[in-house]
Parts: sequence; C-alpha cells; structure tokens
Amino acid sequence: MWSAIAINYIDRTVLSVAAPHLSKELSIPADQMGFILSAFFWSYALLQIPAGLLADRFGQKRGLGASVGLWSFATAATGLATGFYSLFAMRLGLGVGEAGAYPSNAGIASKWFPDRERATISGLFDSASKFGGAVAMPLIVWLMAMVGWRMTFVVIGAVGIVWTLIWWLFFTETPEKHPMMNKAELDYIRGGQAMKHGEDDSISMRWYELLRYRNVWAMCLGFFTINYISYFFITWLPTYLVREKGMGMIQMGFIAALPLLAGLVAEIIAGMASDRIVRSKRLSLTATRKLFLIGGLTMALCIGLAAIAESVALTVALLCVAKAGTTIAASQVWALPGDVAPKNMTSVLAGLQNMVSNFGGVVGPIVTGFIVVKTGSFNAALLFSAG
Repeated sequence: MWSAIAINYIDRTVLSVAAPHLSKELSIPADQMGFILSAFFWSYALLQIPAGLLADRFGQKRGLGASVGLWSFATAATGLATGFYSLFAMRLGLGVGEAGAYPSNAGIASKWFPDRERATISGLFDSASKFGGAVAMPLIVWLMAMVGWRMTFVVIGAVGIVWTLIWWLFFTETPEKHPMMNKAELDYIRGGQAMKHGEDDSISMRWYELLRYRNVWAMCLGFFTINYISYFFITWLPTYLVREKGMGMIQMGFIAALPLLAGLVAEIIAGMASDRIVRSKRLSLTATRKLFLIGGLTMALCIGLAAIAESVALTVALLCVAKAGTTIAASQVWALPGDVAPKNMTSVLAGLQNMVSNFGGVVGPIVTGFIVVKTGSFNAALLFSAG
C-alpha cells in the first residue's frame, strides 16, 4: 500500500520537476503548461467511482495491480512526447492508471486492519504521497542531469512495472488467504472491526445513493479544499521556486522537497495521535476527526502568507506549515470511508470522495497558470489559494 502510493506520487511529480526545462525546449507557455499539469486530474477525478466499483467488484488486489501497471506504462511513454498535445494525452493516460490507487487502498485498509487503527493506517499510506513527492524532487533533477528528461520518464515508469510483478506474486485479497496469517492475528483484526467482514456484504446500495447523506457531501467538499492547496506543491512549486525565487535546478530539487517532508511527518503523527485520542475515549470519533480536519485546514492558510513573506527562508517555512496542515487534514479524510461505509462499499465511497476532491487538481493548476500569465507573478495565485 505504502510503496504503491510513493511510486504513484513520484510518477505524477516527474512532469512538474521537468517543467521549467521541458517547457523551454518544447516552447510551451505557462498557461498551456497549466492545462497539461491539470490534464492528469481530469481523467483521474472522473474515473474514481468506476475504479472504486471495479475494486469492490473484482477485488483490491486486481484493482491496485492493474492501476500501477497502467500508470507506469503511461509514465514511460511520456518520454516520447513532442509538444502540447502529446504531453496532454500522456497525462490523461497517467490519470486513468492512477485512478484506482486510493480507492483500492481504502478497501484494503478496511479488510486488513481493525477499526481503532484505521486513521493510523490511512495516515501512513497517504504519507507515502509526501515521501514520493519529496524524493521525486532531487531524484528527478539528478536523473535529468544523468540521462536527460526523456529517459527519466522511462526509468521512473520501469520501477512501477517491477512493483506490479511483485504485487501479483505476494499479496492476498484478505487476511484469511495469507499463508502466514495465524489465528491470533486474524482474531485481532476481525475482533477489532465493528462488523465482521462479510456480514455487511448483503447491504444493497447503488453508489449514487451515497449522495443522499450530508456527511458524504461534507467529506467531498472538504477534501476539494484540501487538494486545491495541496496540489500546488506537486504541480507549480518547482516552477515557482525557479522563476519567482531565482533558484537553480539543483537547489530547487532540495528546497521543493521540504514542504513535502514536513507533510510526511505531520500526517504520520496526526494519524497516530487521532487514533490514540479515540482509544482513550476522551473525544468521540466524530469530534476527533473534526478537530484534526479544522486544525489542519487552518494551518493550510499559511500558503497565503507565503505570498507576502519578504525572505526566501520565511516563504519556505510558511509553505512547510501549509503543506503540513493539508496532510493533517488528509490523515482524517482517508479514514472516513472506512468509518461510515459498509465494507462492500468502502472503495466506491473513497472513489466518490477522491473524484470530487481531485477537481481541485483540475482547477488549481489552470487557475494558477492563468493568474501567473495575467499578473506576471505567483503572489496573487497563492493569495487566491488561501482565500
């Protein structure tokens, strides 16, 4: 689960890191690059529900394996791009592949872990997105220096293909099927679940019936807000640091990793802390989720303060706080499908939530690119994100 999401974010970050160099070589202006960066989110968002339905229908092992294999092929093929349209098409293909990752992982978490550990597990597997994004920054800069930007895409894509082969060989759909699972471990997992796996599979509900519930709308819209801010860090941040702050590619590669590393640490701590509060019964499950969601979103507003910071160091520090805020909130968001959905619909609810939230990824890069072209600066775009 963790390694799949890490590879997921390395793959989706490659273009963002390569963009300052690639856009010059292929003569792509900022507004067009905004559309290219957002293209991934178009197919990614729209296919969340189908991906969740397929994972629930055919199993998360097949869902995640097919997802990683497809997006890895799309990443490798991006090395053949020649201009706007080919880059746009490859990013759409990447989104098609990556659409199944989070819905499948949410379903795996509901099958393999007791309820009291769900926020910790959700925070851990989502923290891989920050690790992957952080590693991608210096790694891709180094690979580009060694083999060029085209072969960089090929190398990164090959890693995912190898991962897919390992996944098919060793993962089992449920704990019961794992050859090394003993009775004590299985009793611990199933005994810690509010409803034992299989007993609630008889609940019949079509995916769109989930929209009748206010909690589902709150989950979706709250996550949209998180992602609008969060995706700046893996789309425009490298270009922002190079163009706005005058950094070279190597310096940018390391500095751009800092907010993502801050997010990685914050999400793991937040997931563990929230589960500890729930176990202690000091707050209800709902109150705990709200505490971390509201606190995280408040911290995320620091992205607006970064626009008016006078020093580079303060700007980077504020961006770190903002990214940490989005991940604190995200640690709770990914636990919610397992909290509120029957197990036979966990993946589809996660897909619905992720679909709506990722329209923040569709809108954000385009709006940012448009504002940069019109104003000649990123400052207004950062302030708009906070607003």
